[in-house]
Amino acid sequence: MKMKKMMALTLLLVATGCSPHNSHPLQSKQAASGDWTLPYGKWIFAFITPSELPSGVQHARVIDTDGYLYTFNTLDQASPAPDSVDKWAESAHGFGDQFNKVNKPPQYIVFCWDSYIDQQAYETSAVFGPDTWLRMKTPADHTRPSGAPVWYNRMVFGLSPGGKVKIWLSDVAGRPSLPVKPLKLTTRSGKDLTLCKDYVVPGGSFTFLPETQAFIKGKTYPYGNWD
Repeated sequence: MKMKKMMALTLLLVATGCSPHNSHPLQSKQAASGDWTLPYGKWIFAFITPSELPSGVQHARVIDTDGYLYTFNTLDQASPAPDSVDKWAESAHGFGDQFNKVNKPPQYIVFCWDSYIDQQAYETSAVFGPDTWLRMKTPADHTRPSGAPVWYNRMVFGLSPGGKVKIWLSDVAGRPSLPVKPLKLTTRSGKDLTLCKDYVVPGGSFTFLPETQAFIKGKTYPYGNWD
């Protein structure tokens, strides 16, 4: 039943396009049942890509645990992870400090992105639950070198060939990031696009860089294991 309620929220977002001015926020009973105020203020979401396999993010929407919709037409873009050559490195960070900020933990996120190596546009959506929200508002069992607490305030989305997406919460430097398992994670492309069909650039927005051509020479698609 809880999953059905979250799915209903998701479908409402995609079907209506929603508005931050709605008088009834899109808040699930799970989200309404607790105080999900974050001790550090806003959290950040960031995108990373494997080395030499770039992607671009066109649009994103987030519904937080207060039920409010955030729409991002300007985003901190995906950054390459130089240590992720044939698989994801243990530590995932990326950049997202300027635009990609939200007040409360996420109930739902959807974003539109292009994989340049695939020459393909994708739409990825994820539904999150209390396990993720609690982890985001609870300090780690270790501290920074200064003694300050470590907060899991950065959610990172790894974008890889084939439309595969992996999610982490970043830790401090030198420690592996925490894998995040959403309640549901879906990636669509082609005729199955819903929200993102309005953000596909006519003729494609793909740039096949010489560096990428050199990197994939002699390798087999998808050029690594990104599970």
